[in-house]
Amino acid sequence: MTRTKSLRSALAALPFAVALVATGAQANGCPTESVLTEPRQIEIMPDVGVDRPILTVIDLTGWRGQGNFLLRTRRLTIAPDGIVPTHWHDDRPAILYMLDGELIEHNSFCAVPIVFKAGDYAPEFGPGYASWWENKSGKPAVILSSDVVPFEMKDDKHM
Repeated sequence: MTRTKSLRSALAALPFAVALVATGAQANGCPTESVLTEPRQIEIMPDVGVDRPILTVIDLTGWRGQGNFLLRTRRLTIAPDGIVPTHWHDDRPAILYMLDGELIEHNSFCAVPIVFKAGDYAPEFGPGYASWWENKSGKPAVILSSDVVPFEMKDDKHM
């Protein structure tokens, strides 16, 4: 690729990069004025009405000198009035993508609940990051969730 083509490619990607930065500044949909710099305590909620089959797993054992980790993707279906239980992402990076429906997230870095609809996404990771989700929409909600977990957590019921 020539320098000119590389520069054109970089400039073409710039609006996308700016949009990602702007979205990230709102902490996964949290209104800017409600973003917390220190994690708050959130309720400990039970697991209610969540089906979470594993779609695929990649064994990352030894990859780039890392330990025994898996990259796991699951499809979570949350029934009406269902609750994804309180879970922590201090040491478990995850990316969630809403396929269908609507959920409300309660997390430790946002002072207010966040509504997620089909097409929205949420990266979850970092010290003190905890959340739980609820479905008050009256219809099932579906999320794709990919996370990196220790080998022994392959079938764990955490979000």
